[in-house]
Amino acid sequence: MSNTGSTASVPDRRGTHPVPRLALTAGDPAGIGPDLLIAMARHPGQAQRVAIAAPEVIEARARALGEPLQLLEFDPERPRTATPAHSLEVMPVPVAAPVVAGTLDPANAEHVLALLATAADGCLKGHFEAMVTGPVHKGVINRAGIAFSGHTEWLAARAGAAMPVMMLATEGLRVALVTTHLPLRAVPDAITDERLEAVLRVLHHDLRRDFGIDAPVIAVCGLNPHAGEDGVLGREEIEVIRPVLERLRTEGCDLRGPLPADTAFTPRALEGVDAVLAMYHDQGLPVLKHAGFGGAINVTLGLPFIRTSVDHGTALDLAGTGLAEAGSFRAAERLAETLAARAAARRSTTAT
Repeated sequence: MSNTGSTASVPDRRGTHPVPRLALTAGDPAGIGPDLLIAMARHPGQAQRVAIAAPEVIEARARALGEPLQLLEFDPERPRTATPAHSLEVMPVPVAAPVVAGTLDPANAEHVLALLATAADGCLKGHFEAMVTGPVHKGVINRAGIAFSGHTEWLAARAGAAMPVMMLATEGLRVALVTTHLPLRAVPDAITDERLEAVLRVLHHDLRRDFGIDAPVIAVCGLNPHAGEDGVLGREEIEVIRPVLERLRTEGCDLRGPLPADTAFTPRALEGVDAVLAMYHDQGLPVLKHAGFGGAINVTLGLPFIRTSVDHGTALDLAGTGLAEAGSFRAAERLAETLAARAAARRSTTAT
């Protein structure tokens, strides 16, 4: 697979761009999100880290873990400096109910969404260059009576983005999705000409702009086994997917497919490919997570700001135990820094 625009490389910002300011959301307070923030704070950052969290939850978790941590209230007027080790700046968002590590509480669902709103609104206002989100639990938010299908859709609605695209990335592999958190029986009806074309346009555009890939090569999976096998196993490839690909190819998009998903991820099929577009969640993400779970990154394309996230859930059984691994959160932070630096470079070029 192509390594152009690798997720691991961070452009040199010295003397060119200011230190980026990142909003780091704690996620569900009962999960490992607070643990991840504390683990991140062990090491100095290249960015100014601003935790969007309940300070009392972070302090209590740090004490339970025996971790030294200094919390400073965030002041947007203070000069930007990279965050030193064992410290975090915090924008306080109070919880509604006492937090017990590992025990979900629907009473704190509004708190979880307030974390996201604070970070997203801060990005929209220019206070932050990017947001990096800790894991949330969809089930407990819905049990609180709030319809919530995931970060991707919620942030798009908050920002007024017409077509958000979920993409996960690990070393050597990027996988984007046409549909995200839908029941499997609803997927075929959701894959329309309009949606597929819009997703491909966003994916192509953001690979070029944000990841620095001049001419992205995108492999597109079919929906059905064997990509429909010429209509014997389904006609979505013939009636929807192939016509969209042919139309976009005439505009210069380099698109492969529709490909049978069971062979689209083989090393030979991935040669020269910058991203794979899967039709639904569990068609593409099991492969991605097998390749890089714990170090992969979830990035939302199509938003008016940068959002990256971890590749895992709340891991309630690990919350407060000291066993939570922060590799995915660190990778998400590094990618946010990379994308923020590229955005700053674009603004600088435009200004001159």
